[in-house]
Parts: sequence; structure tokens; C-alpha cells
Amino acid sequence: MQQFIDAAPGIRLWTEQRGARDAAPLLLIMGARASGVAWPEPLVDALAAHHRVIRYDHRDTGRSTWPFEERPYRIPDLADDAIAVLDHLGIDRAHVVGMSLGGMLAQLLLADHPDRLLSATLISTSALSSTPYTRPDGSTVPVAELPGIAPEVLELWARPAGEHGPAAEAARQVEHWRVLAGDRLPFDTGFFRALEQRVIEHTGHHRTSTAHGRANHDGMLRTDRLARNAVPALVICAPADPVFPPPHPQHLAQCVRGASLVEIPGMGHALPPAVLDPLATAILRHTGAATG
Repeated sequence: MQQFIDAAPGIRLWTEQRGARDAAPLLLIMGARASGVAWPEPLVDALAAHHRVIRYDHRDTGRSTWPFEERPYRIPDLADDAIAVLDHLGIDRAHVVGMSLGGMLAQLLLADHPDRLLSATLISTSALSSTPYTRPDGSTVPVAELPGIAPEVLELWARPAGEHGPAAEAARQVEHWRVLAGDRLPFDTGFFRALEQRVIEHTGHHRTSTAHGRANHDGMLRTDRLARNAVPALVICAPADPVFPPPHPQHLAQCVRGASLVEIPGMGHALPPAVLDPLATAILRHTGAATG
């Protein structure tokens, strides 16, 4: 079922629900510049076999309001949008699964709204914490010295998008996914081409927004609150992630009190077919234990 909700004055968000209405709710939060339909259909279906799955378009993506050019907002406002989705749908508490920026938003929910979460799964993201990383040998690494984004990703992000038409834009996005996916699994060009075509059809145009990269990121650290976390949390380690490579996931698991860590072999900063089954298994094992 699809519907629009009013998240804030002048902000409407597209939402979709799938699965049994009486199942435990699970909210999917995608990454920066990504529509909710960027969650692969097989993964959504696998989760919806056990949960009432909700996904939605962030502001400036998909069918939701694109307001940034006239009314800039802060990244934490996107976390407020997630709460607004739950409120509008009458959901008191939900499992939350966030990827990349969505994983950061999920951390904000862990810190600021723990009473609204049944569990959190954090995928391909980094800690909103200033706590140093502790290596297995006991030595520590300041957060500023953790590995940065791979040069090939930065080079791709630095290229101007331009105006090339829908087909060329889809091809550009497929190349983007190729770089993000890492080099440990064969790249499925057809899968990501179909994904991008679905996003363009869903959105109604092929333009992409840079709003999330330009939005104010200040005030996002939640060091102390994450260290006191009491919500069941799972960190997904993507060993081939060129954006937040190891030991970012290990560091995140250290920063979020009580978090467990599961590695998905070969996974990068993308969701290709090869990782969907093990990822769904890890998420469902986690949510099943948390639901009890």
C-alpha cells in the first residue's frame, strides 16, 4: 500500500507498506540521495514475509517534496521525518534498518528516540561518536585517523552530473553502483540498470538532487547516548565497502553499547543480488531475537 504523509509544514513524503498489518513493523531508511525504491525488491519481500515493512522517499528524492533549494534543512531533520512516518502510520515502536546516511539517521533515532525502536540494524555507515577505535591488540586509533573514502569514489562524486537524458543518467548511476559495490563480487550490470530504471519511473524524472550533501551536518555526534544504548543493535560489516571500509563497522559496534557485528562476505557499499539472502537472514535473526 502506498500513501503520502505530511512530515512537516510543506513536506510530504511518499511511503509504501508491505507485509501483514499485524506483524512487527520494520522501517527501512535509505542512504543519501536515494529513493526508498532503491531497496531491492527481493530484500523487501524477504523482510515482508515476517514484518510489516515500511519504506519511504527522503526529502529531495523520489515522489517526496523536493524543498532544499528554497528551504534548506539539516540532516537531523531527516531523522525527524522517520519519526513522522511512524507517527502518521500509528506505529509506536519499530525495528529500523538504515544504510549509509540511513544508518546515521538510525543512530540518531537510537540516541534521541530509543523508546520508538524495537531494534536497529546499521549497514555500511560510520559511528556518530568521537570515541577512538580500539584495535584487537588494545591500541587505539583516533576517529580522524580511520580510513577515508576511496579515491575512485571521491573522483566519481566530484564529476558534475550534467544533463544527459534518462538513459545516460541511468548509465551514470550504474557506473556509480559499480564503484560503490567494491571489487570482491562480480558486478551485475543488468540488476543495477533495472534498479535505476525503476527509480526513474517511480520518481517521474531522471534528475538527482545534491541536497543531502549540502545540508547542514552539524550537531550529529551522539557519543554519550550511543555509549548508554539499551536498544538491540546490529552492525553489518561490509568488508569491500569503499566509503566506510573496515574498521569503521568494528568501531561502530564498539561505540553503540551492546551492538553485535555480522560480516556479509564480499559486500561493498551496495546491495547486489549476492548479498541479499545473507543480509536478510542476518536482519531477521536480529529482529526475531529482539521481538522475542
